[in-house]
Amino acid sequence: MPAKVYTDKDADLGFLKNKTLAVLGFGSQGHSHAMNLRDSGLNVIVGLYKGSKSAAAAKKKGFKVYETAEAVRRADVMLVGIPDMKQASVWEKDIAPNLGKGGKTVLFIHGLSIHYKLIKPAKNVDIAMVAPKGPGHVVRAQYVEGKGVPALIAIQQDISGKATKTALAWAKGIGSTRAGVIKTSFKEEAETDLFGEQAVLCGGASELVKVGYETLVEAGYQPEMAYFECLHELKLIVDLMVESGISGMRFSISETAKYGDITRGPRVINSSSRKAMREILKEIQSGKFTAQWVKEYKGGLKNYNKLLKKGENHPIEKTGQRLRALMPWVQKRNIRGAQAEYTTK
Repeated sequence: MPAKVYTDKDADLGFLKNKTLAVLGFGSQGHSHAMNLRDSGLNVIVGLYKGSKSAAAAKKKGFKVYETAEAVRRADVMLVGIPDMKQASVWEKDIAPNLGKGGKTVLFIHGLSIHYKLIKPAKNVDIAMVAPKGPGHVVRAQYVEGKGVPALIAIQQDISGKATKTALAWAKGIGSTRAGVIKTSFKEEAETDLFGEQAVLCGGASELVKVGYETLVEAGYQPEMAYFECLHELKLIVDLMVESGISGMRFSISETAKYGDITRGPRVINSSSRKAMREILKEIQSGKFTAQWVKEYKGGLKNYNKLLKKGENHPIEKTGQRLRALMPWVQKRNIRGAQAEYTTK
């Protein structure tokens, strides 16, 4: 049965009028939520840790900035726009002690901390989720154009009986009800999000690209040819799938490409691949992945940084850097620079 899609008519922005909304964090998602809500006529403040480099950016945009604890005290509804692995400590230190006697609503962008019980909220606050399915800069750009990015909402604790109204109003304030909002659960969002990242979108895709590149280079083909065929043209295929689905993509490619797709693709993503995906999903469902990630984070991210460095030194990176310099139409971005501590996924 298809999920219900909420639109503008299902959400009442007036439900948040005369309330103070706090966005905790001013990173990718945080800044877009804060700016869109303010432009929707709502009262928004920003909460940041003492000494945050994001404070200057938030103030430059005209927001009143408070330390996290004070923002929580002042807010009726707040969004936790803080990295997953920092949320538990910030919750314990700055959020939980300042929620007062109850009646507030705490929103999340991702279900991990709540679903896997890294955070165990008191029973006197509403806990909900508003998760746009797009990066912050797109959430902002679409809003400015009078459009919106679809979002998910979920309700974990509904003490007031009004948590859904709050989540939908927030979603409307950031523009998402213009596109469509789907109701899910913290469990479903957390588990499917992690699986998609690990098995397909990030882990699966990046490993497929690297192994394809390595296979061609090891067979004696030029690295440049391997890069073009295994990485550069991937965007064309993904764009076609996003715009028209897999069948639409197949309609747009050659008959030779189609035949290779439908006869050879299943040999690459085969029964072993399916078994590995099921194992990855079980690790996510059981909490094994999250426990391992928490242990790695608390241990100083040694293996994490080692694996990232290994990836950065892969030959495909140098080949790509050289070839991208020949493509003036490809936007060049150095996105590995320092980020503010309080950012979202």
